[in-house]
Amino acid sequence: MAYRRLGVKSAHRKAMLRNASTSLLKHGRIETTQPRAKEIASVTEKMISLGKQGDLAARRLALAYLLDEDVVSKLFNELAPKYAGRGGGYTRIVRLGNRRGDAAAMALVELI
Repeated sequence: MAYRRLGVKSAHRKAMLRNASTSLLKHGRIETTQPRAKEIASVTEKMISLGKQGDLAARRLALAYLLDEDVVSKLFNELAPKYAGRGGGYTRIVRLGNRRGDAAAMALVELI
């Protein structure tokens, strides 16, 4: 399966996904467009899986991707134990309708 380009260059896309996944882990929910929501959910699921591993190598991989050290601490200390018995599906995407300005399909991404 191919990744979504999201209408931006690769460096912008990488920065945008890093920022959005950090925000999602920090706040628990974010509102964005549907294609971005699907990519953000995918990246965030991988970060939570790293948190469930709990070893030093996983922590360093998470620190290399996420932008805030406090979010990494929250991931490993709070979120990973919360999802310990769950095999996957840590995020939920709720469709919100269209944005008023450009009629883009909006979605809410939240941690379950």
